[in-house]
Amino acid sequence: MMRKIIIAIFLVFSLSACARIENYFAEKTAVAQSATAALWTFTPTATPTSTFTSTPPATSTNTPTATITLTPTPTFTPTITSTPTISPSPTFDFPTVKVHTTAHCRYGPSSAYLHAADLYADDTGSVRGRFANSAWLFVKFDKLSYWCWVSPSVVDLTGDVTRVNYIIPDLQSIGSNQYGPPHNVRATRNDNQVTINWDQMNMTEDKDRGYFIEAWVCQNGAYLWWTVSFPNQFTTSYTVVDEPGCSQPSYGDLYTVEKHGYSEPITIPWP
Repeated sequence: MMRKIIIAIFLVFSLSACARIENYFAEKTAVAQSATAALWTFTPTATPTSTFTSTPPATSTNTPTATITLTPTPTFTPTITSTPTISPSPTFDFPTVKVHTTAHCRYGPSSAYLHAADLYADDTGSVRGRFANSAWLFVKFDKLSYWCWVSPSVVDLTGDVTRVNYIIPDLQSIGSNQYGPPHNVRATRNDNQVTINWDQMNMTEDKDRGYFIEAWVCQNGAYLWWTVSFPNQFTTSYTVVDEPGCSQPSYGDLYTVEKHGYSEPITIPWP
């Protein structure tokens, strides 16, 4: 028993000694380490820092669009050929007239038509037309601003009148008639005579130029163009010879005439 106690006491003292020895060396080591640490130079450890690098924004790259290139079609350039020189056509010279006696120029190709102008010796003009059913000429006299008809018997003609065109007189182009055509026109036949009657058209004295008949009649086997005028409104009847023997029918038109011109025609009911 005693022996166990002695061994236990020995162990206690041994352990205490060991603890003091360990504390001694630990303190010495700490002092040494502190002295050594005091001699150290602090060298900071570089901590890697993420450096921000500015990345340029992505540049938009235009993707080229396919361009359609039209290839021009070859154009053939015509070979320049010399153009023949056109020879000027000879200018047509209208026949000319010179009045040799005092006369009238009229609005139609006979003396039955309305007066258009007075003509005097030495008046000159050019022939612009002719009529198929008479020898009268359609003339532009130098002293007038319009055309009118003249009998070839009162002028001296120079030039070839057969080269001039035929003209049909247009009575409605002369002027405006204020009265209109005659009324109640009728016709009767007595053998070879045709009598035409109509009602009087009341006109003022200054405008009154009577009436005008243009007809086609048959005489001696010939189909004749026939014109007749009446000086005033009081003549309301006319008789003309019209015989058988022509291949074409006889007919006629009647007009009222006043100083401004002719009315519209009214057809004569030919018997």
